[in-house]
Amino acid sequence: MVLGDLVKLRPLEPSDAEAMWRWHTDPDVMRWMDEGYVPSLAQVRKRMEERPRNGYGEVLFGIEVLSDAALIGVVRLRDAEPETGCAELDLYLGEKDCWGRGYATDTMRTMCRYGFRKMRLHKISLTVVTENHAAHRVYQKVGFVDEGRLRQVFRRDGRWYDMFTMGLLEDELR
Repeated sequence: MVLGDLVKLRPLEPSDAEAMWRWHTDPDVMRWMDEGYVPSLAQVRKRMEERPRNGYGEVLFGIEVLSDAALIGVVRLRDAEPETGCAELDLYLGEKDCWGRGYATDTMRTMCRYGFRKMRLHKISLTVVTENHAAHRVYQKVGFVDEGRLRQVFRRDGRWYDMFTMGLLEDELR
């Protein structure tokens, strides 16, 4: 378990499948994420049961509020390469009543600290849809900087959106 100021990060369990499935079927939660095709609850359960354990290449944690053991979201460092010291970060909070309460910011700081200290990463990168202003503010708050713009690579509701590429170096974490 990895502790932040407001959240704790822990490995996902097969029992988390129902929450994950519920989030993936909620249009508000999935608004700015590439959700692909919605899986059935049985498919999510099977994937959770067969999921390989966390390792250097990919670390996936469930997010819980420190004062409550309920799962509120997921955070992941993926595509980590020891040769480059770089990884990609993904985050989402599925419980909408937890939005805007500082949990995403604390999760970002906690996961980045884990990546820099435990995994010895040098840089963490991510992409965010330019219209996802709340997420963009969270990422900037913890030190991520805009490094580029990918033009019209995300489609939602019949419209194409740009994405920012953002990066955080080890000494930039706030």
